[in-house]
Amino acid sequence: MSFQFNVAAFIALFRGSIIPLRSCLPGLVWVLHDYFLTIEDEIRYIWPHKWNVGKILYIWIRYYGIALLVFDVTQIHLFSRPGITNDTVCVAMDSIIRIVGAISLWSIEIVMQLRIYALYSCSRRVAFINFVLFLGSIAGFLWILVHNAVRRQSVIAQAIHLPLPGCPSIHSGIEWAQWIPATAFEGILLGWALFKTTKSSLGRWQEGSEISIYSLILRDNLLYFFGITCLLIFNNLMVVGVTKIPWFSYSPFHAAMEIMTSRMIINLYKVASKTKTPSTEASYVAPITTLPINSPVKSTSTYPFATLTQDNETLVLMADGPRHRSFV
Repeated sequence: MSFQFNVAAFIALFRGSIIPLRSCLPGLVWVLHDYFLTIEDEIRYIWPHKWNVGKILYIWIRYYGIALLVFDVTQIHLFSRPGITNDTVCVAMDSIIRIVGAISLWSIEIVMQLRIYALYSCSRRVAFINFVLFLGSIAGFLWILVHNAVRRQSVIAQAIHLPLPGCPSIHSGIEWAQWIPATAFEGILLGWALFKTTKSSLGRWQEGSEISIYSLILRDNLLYFFGITCLLIFNNLMVVGVTKIPWFSYSPFHAAMEIMTSRMIINLYKVASKTKTPSTEASYVAPITTLPINSPVKSTSTYPFATLTQDNETLVLMADGPRHRSFV
């Protein structure tokens, strides 16, 4: 009976190791396919601008994301070769995979924080709250990572010597909680965006203006916040085993997050490039820093990456460098 149980356990582990080999390549192909679909917009709307926070974040997320997918594929297929893995390598690589993935996620969450900062009229209070929560999510992630890494070697000790294609795919301890801090923080960012969209809808309704929920959702980038949150929740559910879907590596998650964030930034730049004339109604803008200066102006205007209100004159850190605009 014990022998049969061991054979069944080995078959389950072997199948679990084969699945990432087959799923990581589609993730890489997906992100490369999207890259070639959007490279024209990248060249037209991103490349011409001088280096600033927005451009740096876009380039980093776009190309680090591609490099991350290449790393995923290389690591998974290299470790499938006999004789490559051992206890030390598997323990170290388990932590490395999570850290390199977390760097991508943290970069994306910085973009999301900047977007919230812009949506709330550059509120320093909102930015400070989100930054503190962001640091808390990083601290929680690192604590769980260290806790799991200390126990990892003993967890895989019996399975590491089996003829598996790669490191044993065993989830144990509190590994299910690894991405909960990031998921919780992303949920908070989604709440900020949802609150702003709801408030805008109610304000338009009270003023008797025509309400387009579709345009509000697009303007506030609510779909991007919702998409990233759903990905993290699904990722957690897979580790717990609630979905009954076998673990298929981080590659599809990395690809989806990179694609959504890159497209969001491109769309922001695209809309900002078309917003060149003063208007009486602010539209959604890219999440780049603005520095308000207390000086009354007579009009309201939207420029790339900032909104000028009736109460402030703004030094706009535009994509092609700072410009001081005054309206009289």
